[in-house]
Amino acid sequence: MEGSQHAADEWWRSAVIYQVYVRSFADGDGDGTGDLAGVRAGLPYLAELGVDALWFNPWYLSPMIDGGYDVADYRIIDPAFGTVAEAEKLIAEARTLGIRSLIDIVPNHVSDQHVWFQAALAAGPGSPERQRFHFRPGRGGHGELPPNDWASQFAASASAWTRVADGEWYLHLFAPEQPDLNWAHPEVRQEHEDVLRFWFERGVEGVRIDSAALPAKDPELPDFVEGRDPHPYLDRDELHEIYRSWRSVADAYGAVFVGEVWLPDSERFARYLRPDELHTAFNFHFMGCSWDAAELRTSIDTTLADHAPVGAPATWVLCNHDVTRTVTRYGRTDTSFAFATKAYGVPTDLELGTRRARAAALLTLALPGSVYLYQGEELGLPEAEIPLDRIQDAMHFRSGGSDPGRDGCRVPLPWNDAAPHAGFGSEEARPWLPQPAGWTSYAANLQSGDPDSMLTLYREALRLRRTEPGFGDGPMRWLPADRGVLSFTRTDGLVCVVNLSELPAELPSHTSLLLTSGPLDKEGLLPRDTAVWLRA
Repeated sequence: MEGSQHAADEWWRSAVIYQVYVRSFADGDGDGTGDLAGVRAGLPYLAELGVDALWFNPWYLSPMIDGGYDVADYRIIDPAFGTVAEAEKLIAEARTLGIRSLIDIVPNHVSDQHVWFQAALAAGPGSPERQRFHFRPGRGGHGELPPNDWASQFAASASAWTRVADGEWYLHLFAPEQPDLNWAHPEVRQEHEDVLRFWFERGVEGVRIDSAALPAKDPELPDFVEGRDPHPYLDRDELHEIYRSWRSVADAYGAVFVGEVWLPDSERFARYLRPDELHTAFNFHFMGCSWDAAELRTSIDTTLADHAPVGAPATWVLCNHDVTRTVTRYGRTDTSFAFATKAYGVPTDLELGTRRARAAALLTLALPGSVYLYQGEELGLPEAEIPLDRIQDAMHFRSGGSDPGRDGCRVPLPWNDAAPHAGFGSEEARPWLPQPAGWTSYAANLQSGDPDSMLTLYREALRLRRTEPGFGDGPMRWLPADRGVLSFTRTDGLVCVVNLSELPAELPSHTSLLLTSGPLDKEGLLPRDTAVWLRA
């Protein structure tokens, strides 16, 4: 697993990037919805935490059917969040603190309120306006059946097609309010490259590409046949030419890409990371792993092996805006994550989950490459169960109510235990999603002064990661360890040991102890579900 050190300006190879879900981060105007004013006020907190960059989930004009991933206009900030001028100030202010900004682009689809789709509805069948999307006549004697059998990504039982008043159908792999774009159309390609330039001109230094393997479709739109190659809409070869064109735009500004690429085939995955395409891609296999030493080691080995042929750095992430929070997941009998297994009322041991999440933080931050940290993970927030009458996530509704949805990891952050709604919202305005009982106990102001808090652990870990040259991108080597124990070394004598076994573990020979996720036992052994950073 030997790697190579890279130029200092390739900051993205070793960065810790903090994911900001603007709607829930901080509420600057007290109306119950997070906004850019709140993020600007929170910049000192983020600088003290020690992150290198911020990734903002979509902040554009949107009906918010899918949490902003239904974009109505990329050149307008949604009024609930602020203005483009305020976004420019935020980007500039963050940069003065040494923090870069990445934005989210959603190439597969737009909102049904987008001017293009409204024009397509008005123009009618066969019109140039409809060519930007996938409109088709239906099947059956009267066109009453969808053009093919594709299912929605939000619910396998639901069609990916919706019929409009004139009888035609349009494709939407997600919600009906998210019509898919036709990436064979030159105007679709040109518009997205113009949007990239628009934001790069305003200081953005990176882009996260949502559902990066989905935009290209088989022009025949055939029925889905399991195992048929190529897939009619996933990971099609046409995508690579699109991203090479995007890369030329990004290179002109020194900007970088991270792709949301869910693919089981490692060779196909690596194609997106060739030197003239995307810089990095999210590592979902690691994020979905159980709290199991053998499974995690296999995932780490596989990830590094997948990236090595194209010289790209790995990315590591424990949680994001779509996934059950780490503290909750690791406190359950099944510690893996899969969308299909999400359910209500799963028993959870939060004390156990917190102990494991602390250890997982040190494991993740010690691995080669970059790390994505979802807001609130540094506070040890658990997943919240949202009352049925307050759920807003489209995934819940498209499932017919069987899926609890993703709102539980999107609950507004607790800032101040003495303020209404823990410092989010105001006396007059409650948060857009309800904070569960006891949320104030996780407040940042309480944790800031507590040497044993999750926030303090993250701050110290990020400080060491920033000051110790052996961390970040570069080589790693596994060390001999007992069953259930992960032990590896980085450069400069740095060693990470994580005990996932049932028994306390002996530490390898070392000269100093840099950081532990929990105290050693009286014999100086590493307890179960605990991690340590050492200098050998």
